[in-house]
Amino acid sequence: MWPFICQFIEKLFRETIEPAVRGANNHLSTFSFTKIDIGHQPLRINGVKVYTENVDKRQIILDLQISFVGNCEIDLEIKRYFCRAGVKSIQIHGTMRVILEPLIGDMPLIGALSLFFLRKPLLEINWTGLTNLLDVPGLNGLSDTIILDIISNYLVLPNRITVPLVSEVQIAQLRFPIPKGVLRIHFIEAQDLEGKDTYLKGIVKGKSDPYGIIRVGNQIFQSKVIKENLNPKWNEVYE
Repeated sequence: MWPFICQFIEKLFRETIEPAVRGANNHLSTFSFTKIDIGHQPLRINGVKVYTENVDKRQIILDLQISFVGNCEIDLEIKRYFCRAGVKSIQIHGTMRVILEPLIGDMPLIGALSLFFLRKPLLEINWTGLTNLLDVPGLNGLSDTIILDIISNYLVLPNRITVPLVSEVQIAQLRFPIPKGVLRIHFIEAQDLEGKDTYLKGIVKGKSDPYGIIRVGNQIFQSKVIKENLNPKWNEVYE
C-alpha cells in the first residue's frame, strides 16, 4: 500500500501545495518541485482509537498514533532567482484523526475520507540549500523554525485533507463543515505562582510578571501580562 500512498502524496504536492506556494507571493511565481520521492520507509501506526459514542451513524471516526521517519528526496527550485533547495529526511509524530464519511450502500461503502491533526505534530526536516531559499525576496524574514510552524499548522484543524472515493460526494461540505458549536474559553486566574524575579544575585526572591498562552488547534491566544503578581486574575474570554 505504501507505494500508492506515495503516489497520492506526490499528487498532493504538485496539485495543491505547489499552486498554493506560487500564489502566496509574487516572488514565488516560478516555484516548482523538481523531484518528489517519499522513500521506501513506510508510515507506522502505533495505536488506533475508534469512537463509538456521540458519533453520526453515517461516519466512522478514528484517531491514529502515527510515526514517520523517512529518508526522502524532495527537490524544489525558484527559477526566477536560480534558487534550488531540498529535503533529505522528514520525521513526523502525532495523532492524526481520520473521518470516513458518508457511509453509503454501494461499494466502496465510504464516500470520502478526511485527514487532519488535532494538535500540531512533532515535525523535523533535514534541509539542503535552506540558506539559498531564505535569500529569496519575500522569504528573507523567515527562519527554519517559522517554516516548520507554517507546515505544521497546514496539517492541523481547521485545515484538512479530503479525499473523495466516489464522484457524488459534496467535497466542499466535508472540507468546510458547518460548525457544531462554539468553544468559549474563560481564562480566569492562577494562584501561588513561583516568583521568578530575583535580586542580589538570586539571594532575594521577588514576584513574577505572569501571562498565559492557550493553543487550540492552530490558533494561539495570549493573555495580557500582569506585573509583579503571584496570584494573577485575568478574567479574559476567548472564542
